[in-house]
Amino acid sequence: MILSAGIVLVRWDEDEWKFLFLRAYTNWDFPKGVVEPNENPLEAAKREVQEETGIQDLRFRWGYAYQETEPYSGGKKVARYYLAQTRSSKVVFSINPEIGRPEHHEYRWVSYPELKELAPARLQPVVQWAGENLGIG
Repeated sequence: MILSAGIVLVRWDEDEWKFLFLRAYTNWDFPKGVVEPNENPLEAAKREVQEETGIQDLRFRWGYAYQETEPYSGGKKVARYYLAQTRSSKVVFSINPEIGRPEHHEYRWVSYPELKELAPARLQPVVQWAGENLGIG
């Protein structure tokens, strides 16, 4: 089983929580990536956020609990998500040296209702979990 780790990243904006959502081709997801051998999943999640968005300001106000997806990609992968707050709104896509371009095509800071609408079925339990932790789900 391949474990990916990522972060549901939120910021307080105009009296509501906004969630960072990234698009690669037609797929929307939170920043995440494969946990490397001998790497702690939380550290992998932090690394992936920094690599994919440039954001380093992460506050784990809700602790280090996480929510995992059901297995996907033919039962070969699971993604683990933590919840963190940031004050940053600027996202900078860096070039992934393996593919020679950024991994994502677009980002949006979205409201909870927008997130529920954009998120694919495999992420809906993660979205619900994040909303409950924020007191809006």
